[in-house]
Amino acid sequence: MSQQVPIQSNLNPVSRSPWRFKPMDWILLALCLTLFTWLYHRSTIGVNYIWHWDDALSLLFTPRADGSLPYFFQGLISTLRLSLWGLAFALVVGVALGLAKFSSSPWLRMPANTFIQLVRNIPPLVFIFIFYFFISNQLIPLLGLEAVLRNYTGQPNALQSFLFGPSNLWENLASGVLCIGLLSSAYIGEIIRAGLQGIPQGQWEAADSLGMSRWSKYRYVITPQVMKSITPALAGQTISLVKDTSIVSLISIQEMTFVGTEMANSSGYIFEIWLIVGLIYFILCLGLSLFFRAIEKRNTISD
Repeated sequence: MSQQVPIQSNLNPVSRSPWRFKPMDWILLALCLTLFTWLYHRSTIGVNYIWHWDDALSLLFTPRADGSLPYFFQGLISTLRLSLWGLAFALVVGVALGLAKFSSSPWLRMPANTFIQLVRNIPPLVFIFIFYFFISNQLIPLLGLEAVLRNYTGQPNALQSFLFGPSNLWENLASGVLCIGLLSSAYIGEIIRAGLQGIPQGQWEAADSLGMSRWSKYRYVITPQVMKSITPALAGQTISLVKDTSIVSLISIQEMTFVGTEMANSSGYIFEIWLIVGLIYFILCLGLSLFFRAIEKRNTISD
């Protein structure tokens, strides 16, 4: 009697290169190139503006009078600091909010839901103005941080300067990080809550049946699945956080948008400076987008 050998079908989908264009992609690309070519042609014959790219770039790379980094690059570094510290703070608060809103206890769920709804339904600019003045006038004196953030007389070491910048701007950095972090934490909290609710009930029951502790259950069973499901939404919120750092320029925090405004107004190179600022933001956000795309691709391969 002959023995039948089971045929194993390849269940994995065929991996396709993300750069393989379809006919419609080429058509859209051709239309975009045509539009940009037409706009460039019209700008050369119909826009009465003399471009000063050499002078604008020279201004960006001119060191300050004290020999420190150029003013524009100090603003860029400040934007990176705001983004990194703001993201770290938003992740901590956002995870706590997501767990609290997912909790069955009304004492945890109701305050978390109130904060999330409050932040998500107030314009970001209004929220930042309200909270900035609350931080400056109430929170910093209440926590006794005036001596550190406002009246610091010591000389910061190299590590402090790298992580937090000049000591005379520590209050601005703390205010910006708290504003941006709290603004983004509400959205991250909703992302975490949605990820937890997306876990099948059988996964929770299986972890409980194995006698796993709460920490082990979240560490080895729940968290890996949640991270895979929320990566796209978390990527979008991270990119939004980087772009939202430009809002805090209105409360005199010297990040890239604030610096770009001063340089454009003082030099008169309005279009050149703002196009360069927009390009830098585009490069930062595109880099984050490619980074998260690589993470998603690795998760798909591991699955």
